[in-house]
Amino acid sequence: MPIEIIILCIAAFAAGFVDAIVGGGGLIQIPVALVLLPQYPVATVIGTTKIPSFSGTSLAAYQYSRHVELNYKHLALMTIIAGCSAFLGSWTLTKVSNEFMKPLLLVVLSAIAIYTYRKKNFGVHEAKDHTPQQVRNFAIFISLILGFYDGFIGPGTGSFLVWTFITLLGLDFLHASADAKFVNLSTNIGSICLFAISGKIIYAIALPMAVFNAAGGFIGAKMAILRGNAFIRMIFLCVVSATLVKLGYDYLMK
Repeated sequence: MPIEIIILCIAAFAAGFVDAIVGGGGLIQIPVALVLLPQYPVATVIGTTKIPSFSGTSLAAYQYSRHVELNYKHLALMTIIAGCSAFLGSWTLTKVSNEFMKPLLLVVLSAIAIYTYRKKNFGVHEAKDHTPQQVRNFAIFISLILGFYDGFIGPGTGSFLVWTFITLLGLDFLHASADAKFVNLSTNIGSICLFAISGKIIYAIALPMAVFNAAGGFIGAKMAILRGNAFIRMIFLCVVSATLVKLGYDYLMK
């Protein structure tokens, strides 16, 4: 097995582990793939990493479904909308550049990191006085915006999902992470459909990475379930901070 694939598989395992807890695995997996596979177009590299992301998210979602109470009717609506929105986002990516979004993302992520750090009870269940229609409206809004974002840009989608579920719907970190896995699963499917149709997936690389990403996702979800909200909050802050550093570096060095 070439050394590049071994390194990519190690990165995929780490990405699956982190992604299962709070999202953000793409911060590990995508940069490593871009460095090790310079001979391929960026869209092909990103399309290839969607397969391992899907496998890890699938295992994580399965683990959460066994141990966390979920509203499947609510999730069904979100996954359908998010998947279609991600397909549209990935299609848009093939037509235009997403570079103009980086300065905005730096501001938004900085605000999220500061808010989460200063609000010590952030991520503790907080009942919201929403009507069922308001909950549906929030669900549709989150799915449309973050589904498109995942297909179009990608980094930090899981973290954004967790944050919006906590902020808008009042979920705790554990339930927000569980719901995020199912929505993220559908956005991966939407993007994979587009990239597969476009012939931008290298399966000889994607499939070995998928095995390791799935193993990381399985272990990460078990860890999150066992350790609970405080552990997930800590990982969330680390991932958001890492996203900030990565985006800041990319923006300054371009």
